[in-house]
Amino acid sequence: MKLPPKPKDPNWLFNLKFQTDPFGQMDYIYKHYGDIVTIMSDSQPIIYISNPQGIKQLFSNTKEITSPGILNESFAMGTGEQGVLQLDGLRHKHRRKLLMTSFQSARTKAFGQRICEITDKVMSQQSIKKPFIAYEIIEEIALRIGIEIVIGLSEGERYDEIKYLFSSLMKYEQSPIISLLLQLPFVKQDLGKWSPQRHLLNLYQRIFQLLYSEVYERRKKPDSSYSDTLSTLIFAPDETGKALSDEEVRDLLLSPIFAAQHASAAAITWSLYWIHYLPEVRDKLIEELNILGESPDPMSIATLPYLNNVCNEALRIYPTQLFTFPRLVESPIEVMGYELDPGTILIGNIYSTHQRSDIYPEPKQFKPERFDEKQYSSFEFLPFGGGARNCIGATFALFEMKLVLATILSRYQLELVNKQPERPKFGGLISYPASGVKMAIHGQRKRKEELPAVVSSLL
Repeated sequence: MKLPPKPKDPNWLFNLKFQTDPFGQMDYIYKHYGDIVTIMSDSQPIIYISNPQGIKQLFSNTKEITSPGILNESFAMGTGEQGVLQLDGLRHKHRRKLLMTSFQSARTKAFGQRICEITDKVMSQQSIKKPFIAYEIIEEIALRIGIEIVIGLSEGERYDEIKYLFSSLMKYEQSPIISLLLQLPFVKQDLGKWSPQRHLLNLYQRIFQLLYSEVYERRKKPDSSYSDTLSTLIFAPDETGKALSDEEVRDLLLSPIFAAQHASAAAITWSLYWIHYLPEVRDKLIEELNILGESPDPMSIATLPYLNNVCNEALRIYPTQLFTFPRLVESPIEVMGYELDPGTILIGNIYSTHQRSDIYPEPKQFKPERFDEKQYSSFEFLPFGGGARNCIGATFALFEMKLVLATILSRYQLELVNKQPERPKFGGLISYPASGVKMAIHGQRKRKEELPAVVSSLL
C-alpha cells in the first residue's frame, strides 16, 4: 500500500503545532502536501481528504468504506454507550430516523416562536452599554432551546439542575488551564477526588442520573401530545418492535443537547461577529428583516434569502465541525489514485475543503453573496458532515440559527467592543471564537416606520 504524502515533522511536533494553531497548520498542510494527506497516530495511518471527489467516495462507497461506531469511542463518556454515535448497522439507522423525526416535528411555527421568545428573554437581561461575551450568552440561549426541544422542560427544579450541570461542564472543559491539563496522558486518568478527570466524570454522571430520572418518570406518565424528542423516543418501538429501554432513551438524548449547546452556539456567535465586523452585511440583513414588519412569522424568517446566505457563509468560513466522523476501509479500494488496504482510517477535512480557492474564490473573505452565484454540491459545502454520520439536527440547527439572529438583529443595536479580527479556537470537535466575541448593546432597535417624521424626511 502506498500512502498519500505525510508531514515531515515528528508526531510530537506536529501535534504541538496543531494544538497551538490548528487552522494555520491545516492551511500549511494543504499548501505543501495537497488535498489528501496521511497523519500517523503511532503506527495507524489516518488519511485526511479535502477534495470533493475524494469526499464523495468517502460517503458513497459504503461497502468498501464503513463508519463503525467503535471509531467514535472517545466520545462515549459524553454521549453514553448507546448514543447514536456509538451504534452500528440497523440499530444506528433506526435510531437516526427516530431522532430526525423528532426534530422535524419540532420545526413548527409554535416552536419557532419559542426560539424567538427565549432569545429575547435572555438578551433583555443584558445591561445597556455593558460589555458581555457573546458566546456565553448565545450558549445560554442555545442550551435553553436544546433542553426544551429535546427533553420538553422549560422550568422547574430539574430544568434548573440540568441547565446548571451542562453549563458547568462547558465552562470546565473550555477552561484554558483544564484544556491544557487534559492533553497530558497521565491527567486523563482518574487520579482521585481532586483530579480533573474525576471532576469531569462526576459532572457527566450527575447529568446521566438526572436524565435517567426524567426518562423513568416521564414513562410512568406518558403524554402523546408532547412533541419533544424524549416523548418521541418513549413511544417509539425499536427495530424489533419492542420499547426502547430507559438507558437507551437517556443516551440518545445526550448528543442533541450537546450539539445544541456547543455547535449551534458557536455557529450563531460566528455569525454575529461577521455581521457586526462588516457593517455592509449588517445593514443589508437589517433591511431584509424590516421587509417582514413587526412580529414576523418564524417560518417567513426562515425563508429570507440573504439571511440564509449569511448563515451558510458563517458555516463555511469557520465550520463548527472541522472534520467528518472517521470511516474505516473494509476492503481494498482506490481513493484519489492511492490503493488503500483494509484497516486504513479516512476522515473528511471540512475546514480545508471550505478553504479551497478553486471552489470558493478569496476563501478567507466573508462573502454571503457567493451562495447566490453558485450552487455547491454536498461534497463541496458540508458544514454538518455527510453520509451515514451527518448531523441529525442539521435542518433544525439552521432554522434555529436564523431565528436567533433575526430576533437579536431586529430588536437590539449591538456593536463589537474589540475591532481586531476574531481568531478561531478548536476544542475537541468544535471550532469557536477564541475570545468569545465581546459585544455591547447600545439600545433597542427602532424600525424605520417608528422614526420621528422629521428624521424620516431626512432619510
